Amino acid sequence: MAPTLYDEKPEPGDLIEIFRGNFQHWTLYVGDGFVIHLAPPSEVPGASSNILMSVLSDKAKVKKEEIWDVVGHDRWCINNQLDQDYQVRPICEILKEAQAYVDQELPFCVFKGNCEHFVTELRYGKAESRQVRRAAETVGMAAMVGFGVLAVAGVAAAIFGGGSKKKNKGGEYK
Repeated sequence: MAPTLYDEKPEPGDLIEIFRGNFQHWTLYVGDGFVIHLAPPSEVPGASSNILMSVLSDKAKVKKEEIWDVVGHDRWCINNQLDQDYQVRPICEILKEAQAYVDQELPFCVFKGNCEHFVTELRYGKAESRQVRRAAETVGMAAMVGFGVLAVAGVAAAIFGGGSKKKNKGGEYK
């Protein structure tokens, strides 16, 4: 996708959310067309089918790459939505710290230390992943619905199933 397709141009320190199908990859824009991001081995543009590999990875490398090499043909946006919840650290500190991580291999965990945690830690000083929170809430709701269905089924069985039936000596149920 060409940069001219987007009205909003990222500024240094902006978080870039890249939509990779069922999940999002997050980067930090550092200026001059470059981003820094935590990339597990499977993280490449169009990698939505490789999410399982990300889940199985326990290490990831911090990379500095051109934004269009990371975005590829995927949809993306500037997403600094946590600005309303947290104070943004000084941009010079964000960029200096981000640059210091480049080429380092870091622990990676989809649930506790993913690319979104990495960039929010840089921007706000707090590692947070809204997509992990949303996924946990979705799983929690599904579990609650599942337990609710089981409970209703149990109550219905108790009401409509009656008691236990026993065979009499003639083989008939009473």
